[in-house]
Amino acid sequence: MAPSEAVVHAWTRLERAHRAALPTVEDRLKAAGLPPLAWYDVLLELERAGAAGLRPFELQKAMLFTQYNLSRLVDRMSAKGYVARAASAEDGRGQLLTITRAGRALRRRAWPVYAAAIDAAVGAHLSDAEARTLGDLLRKLY
Repeated sequence: MAPSEAVVHAWTRLERAHRAALPTVEDRLKAAGLPPLAWYDVLLELERAGAAGLRPFELQKAMLFTQYNLSRLVDRMSAKGYVARAASAEDGRGQLLTITRAGRALRRRAWPVYAAAIDAAVGAHLSDAEARTLGDLLRKLY
């Protein structure tokens, strides 16, 4: 069964909105001398996990944005001192990822830039009530 015209229209608008907003965020981060949004996403999830950290598969599941090369991304972030790796206490073979002090500082430095980009991409176009309604509707999709 094919989706209704209304469903196709909603899908198209959702995709266009996403494609319009994401470059705005990435451009603002880059202009501020900050790493890409995927780095922020990793740091946020690791900060939320606290001292317990996350295993790589848990991090990938928690991330807001798809990252197909998560291991390479974590390698780069670890080399810069933003992410620490340790052997998992559960099985000794797996890794446990945690955010470092430098990673927390980078995430905090990036947030105002990211927040302003979110506001430009969404907040400038929707009232708070409209944004709440949109958020409630989108929650139904996942």
